[in-house]
Amino acid sequence: MSVRTSPSPHDAATSHGAGCGHCPSRRDVLARAGAAALGAAAVGVLAACGGGGPDAGGEDAGGEGSSTGGADGALASVDDVPVGGALSVEGPGGTPVLLTQPTEGTIVGLSAVCTHQGCTVVPGDDALECPCHRSVFTLEGEPVSGPATEPLPPFAVTVGDDGRIVAGA
Repeated sequence: MSVRTSPSPHDAATSHGAGCGHCPSRRDVLARAGAAALGAAAVGVLAACGGGGPDAGGEDAGGEGSSTGGADGALASVDDVPVGGALSVEGPGGTPVLLTQPTEGTIVGLSAVCTHQGCTVVPGDDALECPCHRSVFTLEGEPVSGPATEPLPPFAVTVGDDGRIVAGA
């Protein structure tokens, strides 16, 4: 009488593993999956921190406008900055700048670089918002909520008699 036994999983792995020189080990598969997950997470973080500004259509996530300045060197016109709101513009050297008009006729220039971790702050509803970690600032740049505790740095602007806003004092 012959007794037939089925091979154990260990026997199958041994017999197949010995002949498969190109198959990755379990450790290799897990390490590659972990590296891929870290890479995907890094792309998401970089996209969140780097792209908080306006899109190519001229509107940002907060619904207020944006501008890259005029050919005459002006950042914007007073008429472009909503009263009780803000406008994202590109300053000299491509620096992100926010122009706000907290009250009619008062133009404030602020750096759009968040004081928490350097993301680009965008105009929101009656406030300035960091899309990365949800810090909120007043139209004068003071922190209201979120992880940021320092105000946005001032950015010197001058309003000309013609209503043009230019960089500098």
